[in-house]
Amino acid sequence: MTVNEAPDLQPIVFVVDDDLAIQKALARLFRSVGLRAEVFGSAPEFLQSKLPAVPSCLVLDIRLPGPSGLDFQNELAKVNIHIPIIFMTGHGDIPMTVRAMKAGAIDFLTKPFRDQDMLDAVATAIERDRKRRKDEKILLELRSLFASLTPREQEVLALLATGLMNKQIAGEMGLAEITVKIHRGHIMKKMRARTLADLLRMAELLGVRRTKSSEQT
Repeated sequence: MTVNEAPDLQPIVFVVDDDLAIQKALARLFRSVGLRAEVFGSAPEFLQSKLPAVPSCLVLDIRLPGPSGLDFQNELAKVNIHIPIIFMTGHGDIPMTVRAMKAGAIDFLTKPFRDQDMLDAVATAIERDRKRRKDEKILLELRSLFASLTPREQEVLALLATGLMNKQIAGEMGLAEITVKIHRGHIMKKMRARTLADLLRMAELLGVRRTKSSEQT
């Protein structure tokens, strides 16, 4: 499966179910509320499709030809595809539900389900995916900014993240305190941090920490 950048950010719901009637009914339901919908008869068919870079979710039947829905959930996780999943089944039981939810499923709906229950689950899933995509974008930008720092600046940032003051950092690194202040100013500017608190939050998100060799990753 490939991921394509999409200029149209309209959310999309993918439906995987080998029942044509269910496919058509769900596609019609989702389109009635302004969502894009694509339907597939099996997990392999879905994997062969292109996944647009827009908020989305997967409505997945438990019992499918080939890999089951639960097995497919595990397969997606292994290949680092984190699309939110809503399971549906006509044969649901407690162990299945527990396994699905522990693996991160949004909901587990037993057929026949109310249209509103499905729409509510999809709304929750799409919002979760929208937030995940936003967080990933922020982290990607922070990593780019961090990469623009010199090794010495990265070292200073790591020491700042441990709570050390400028004077203490200077002692740790064998530098003059004014030099540490200059480095700190450069770091603030390059990381686009307005305050020290902003900078420390960025360091936390990046997982910046001091290593034994004083080099940061």
